[in-house]
Amino acid sequence: MSAASALVDRFGGGGTMVSARAPGRVNLLGEHTDYNDGFVLPTILGCHVEVAVRRQAGSTVRMLAVDLGESIEFTLGADLDQQWPGWAPYLAGLTEEMRARDLIAGGFDLAVCGTVPRGSGLSSSAALEIAAALALEHAFGFRLDPLSMVHLCRDVEHHWAGVRCGIMDQMACRLGLPSHALLIDCRDGSHRHLPLRLEDHALVVTDSGVRRKLGDSAYNERRLECEEGVVALQQHDEAIQSLRDLEPEALATLEEHLSPHVADRCRHVVNENARVLAGEVALAVGNLPVFGNLMVASHESLRDLFAASHTVVDRLVDTTLEVPGVLGSRLTGAGFGGCTVTLCTSEAVAPLRKRLEAVFAELDVPGEVMANTPATAAGIISEEV
Repeated sequence: MSAASALVDRFGGGGTMVSARAPGRVNLLGEHTDYNDGFVLPTILGCHVEVAVRRQAGSTVRMLAVDLGESIEFTLGADLDQQWPGWAPYLAGLTEEMRARDLIAGGFDLAVCGTVPRGSGLSSSAALEIAAALALEHAFGFRLDPLSMVHLCRDVEHHWAGVRCGIMDQMACRLGLPSHALLIDCRDGSHRHLPLRLEDHALVVTDSGVRRKLGDSAYNERRLECEEGVVALQQHDEAIQSLRDLEPEALATLEEHLSPHVADRCRHVVNENARVLAGEVALAVGNLPVFGNLMVASHESLRDLFAASHTVVDRLVDTTLEVPGVLGSRLTGAGFGGCTVTLCTSEAVAPLRKRLEAVFAELDVPGEVMANTPATAAGIISEEV
């Protein structure tokens, strides 16, 4: 059932309805670098979130999560400090952020459905925010340039979900193109699309089945540790404003001023930035084996230095790397569970799926090797009266 048809079934017909969608994303390289002003390299997926919006008279907002069978209702501008289901603060918070910016001033009905697995590290929340923002923008007749929409949605994460994320997820969901990676400089928001010339190769995303809530996880703790490192390093070099300002060699000369675990966190971020830039070069010349090696090094760093992996995820990566035709595999997303992304030959996909399904059965986890369907960029689906 589409979001639009679900909205009519639940709230009745009448009025003009706008539907929009935004894709999930997988990050190929560049983990925990975004909030350190660094570089990231995501690409969009075939899964998506779809949102339908219909304006209403008055100031009542009604929202329906179709897949969950859950709904909320509130008055525009009223106190939003309520005990709501997990998806609701993102949409209610988006509504409040838009109201505070004088972008919307009236009530509406909204329905949402989608295929991005929740809590898997594929940016289900960012896809939800971007799809809703696009639908509300069209329904209420205001216009936001893409970067302004990205920053608005990031504010929702910060203020309403308690996740101090960077801009990668929202940028990938808003600006990503099919069959391209999106190289983002998270310091200034500049970006460029890099063609993914996979030819007889494929990207395989595997959901470990291990769920985490970023607001309740060590995610914010890792960010604080990175900030602690910057403060300590600034005592010895005032030019350091973020970990982005350090090359691996420069960090090596300053590590003695950091506690061991903070030094590990900083080492991951600094070297991960270098891996992203090396990955850009590898993609440009079509050197997929080098890109695969960078993915493996990224995972090892996330596991050993940033302590952001999980035993199930590590098992999946180790098993994947044993399959002939696999060039690289890594944890993707913030970590502590979630998904892996693998670069392999097309012929390796079937045996890889078989091996991973055996691991799921052995570990008794609800994992899944996700179908690699064509991606679609974010945008308006339809406007119906």
